[in-house]
Amino acid sequence: MNNPSFKPRRQGAVVIPGLLLWLVVLATPVPVSAFDLQTVVDKARALAAESYEAPEVIPKFMRELSYDQYQDIRFDPERSLWRESTSRFEVMPIPAGLFYTHPVTINIVDAQGIHALPFRRELFTCDDPDLAKRIPPDLGYAGFKLTYPLQTAEEHNQFLVFAGASYFRAVGRDNAFGLSARGLALDTGLPSGEDFPAFVEYWLVRPSPAAKEIMVYALLDGRSVTGAYAFTITPGPATSVAIKATIFPRTALNLPGIAPLTSMFYYGDNTARPPGEWRRQVHDSDGLLIHDGMSGEWLWRPLLNPRTLQMDAFAVTNMRGFGLLQRDLDFRDYLDTEAQYHLRPSAWVKPQGDWGKGQVVLVQLPSPNETNDNIVAFWTPAEQVAAGEPFTLEYTLQFGNSAIVGEPMGQAIKTLVGDGNRTGGGASAGAYRFIVDFAGGPLDKLSPRAKIVGAVTALENGEVLDHYVEYVPTQRCWRLSMLAKPAADGPLDLRAYLKQDQETLTETWTYRLAADNDMRRQGD
Repeated sequence: MNNPSFKPRRQGAVVIPGLLLWLVVLATPVPVSAFDLQTVVDKARALAAESYEAPEVIPKFMRELSYDQYQDIRFDPERSLWRESTSRFEVMPIPAGLFYTHPVTINIVDAQGIHALPFRRELFTCDDPDLAKRIPPDLGYAGFKLTYPLQTAEEHNQFLVFAGASYFRAVGRDNAFGLSARGLALDTGLPSGEDFPAFVEYWLVRPSPAAKEIMVYALLDGRSVTGAYAFTITPGPATSVAIKATIFPRTALNLPGIAPLTSMFYYGDNTARPPGEWRRQVHDSDGLLIHDGMSGEWLWRPLLNPRTLQMDAFAVTNMRGFGLLQRDLDFRDYLDTEAQYHLRPSAWVKPQGDWGKGQVVLVQLPSPNETNDNIVAFWTPAEQVAAGEPFTLEYTLQFGNSAIVGEPMGQAIKTLVGDGNRTGGGASAGAYRFIVDFAGGPLDKLSPRAKIVGAVTALENGEVLDHYVEYVPTQRCWRLSMLAKPAADGPLDLRAYLKQDQETLTETWTYRLAADNDMRRQGD
């Protein structure tokens, strides 16, 4: 088991002084049905009519804790919310501190009504006695973790976390935590700077003991928008989060990011390895996948760690799905026993209803290490969102291995990039050799002697010098090899897929190699 877990204890509670209100919240067994999304929508609408007020920040010394100091403030799992009942779901509050600078309000909705969850310093342990006594008694929570018995009935596993701005992240049964989702992204990648609206209040509806899903509501607030969100959360081999939201813009939204995903890509097969790194790859996700229902095309874009900010927009007429995936799940391609990148989840966004015309935007930021989430992907509508014009959205977000997508086409499972002017690459100065391995879908039914060809296109005045396809029996895949050359001092944009006669067999692989890249040694 790779996500955090602990064995639940179902014994009677000892009433600790100062925890009586907490235990009252714990004890109520049945959820109430009167609370719904409309309650939060009304609150968001009223809030949007008011001027924005930034939330109060926690004391300065709590904001300036080191990472290790903050990690030393640990919630005691034995005091998880609903631990004393037979509920499959339990809640572990997260203390404010470090980069969680604003406390949020957490409410519990049950048969007795709505209760604000009080902050209790006694719920946390801390090895540093000086720090322990300095934690304010009214510090507040930054968010919460949800647990559920994913592996066995005897242990609860953390599977979803809400904390920080509008961020939340989840895992399927066999994943380790990796990429995150957000409620909304605003102006990501623009020179004006990004706006970060935040979930400022939550309502957790207490599930019945046998329930396999839990409802969470959230109120969003920021300089530009307010919003009301409903999350129907179902943990399992793949964890599903059904999301309904109504957004109230205070101002016109230049670049609203709908269903945003945030991840990390440091280096991989398709990039140079940084000096001194012994691991073969380091990333939470290795590509962006998009499904356009109008054209039927599945488009795959391998991720990069660019030297300068790179922003790409993919026009979509009828969005059927997009996501950041971790396709490479082989430990041998990472060799990292601590980070376990081979267990990081993929995330797939599936819209409900017609979102209309728009673009999937991919923002890739340069990062000197693996500690930065430098990848963001989201959908944005073709038309600008005006101030005072609320809009609704509905979609399902799944976390699990890359099979959650259910793609029927052959997939690009590996991308390699190198100099096109050296042994094994070619003999063309200024060119690059691209190797793309495809497998799955209709490819698996073909004879190794089948006549498969590549359809390769270079954009932005690039030139394809040669390309060919061969079957690789040891890998049971079809390899497309391409030699391509960009225009002078320009980027190289390529699109490619495999076909047999007139039948398209694979998704469309697309790649953008910036003119300023690390594929050649300095001075070449």
